Amino acid sequence: MNNPAKVNILLVDDDDVAAEAVVRSLRKHTVDFPITLARDGIEALEILRRTHADLSIEKPYLILLDLNMPRMNGFEFLQEVRSDNQLHDSIVFILSTSDADSDKARAYHENIAGYMVKSSVGPQFSKLAALLDNYRSTVALPA
Repeated sequence: MNNPAKVNILLVDDDDVAAEAVVRSLRKHTVDFPITLARDGIEALEILRRTHADLSIEKPYLILLDLNMPRMNGFEFLQEVRSDNQLHDSIVFILSTSDADSDKARAYHENIAGYMVKSSVGPQFSKLAALLDNYRSTVALPA
């Protein structure tokens, strides 16, 4: 791959073990994916809106979003993002333990880019890493 686009990742997941597995996988399988971790939807919004005390993220970015989190879950986060004029065009992939058709339908209704079930993305999230690497090298993202 020749000079792939730099893409920042905002990983929104309250499960430390799953989040660390995703981070390790992305670092192992891809190059130059700066990763920012948010523990729930509220913290993710603070990061995106640049109101977080310590963390921020630059465009272009992709959001990897868990659905089941405390304080603000993934669906509440999606509704906030889609109703915010500055954030509404954010590219969001769901990364959830839920395989429920109702969750998939509800998430796609919020214009997500893809829905992945954690147990289906391969050992140590290798399929996720490959997908994101191919995505950033194929899709033109706004700066």
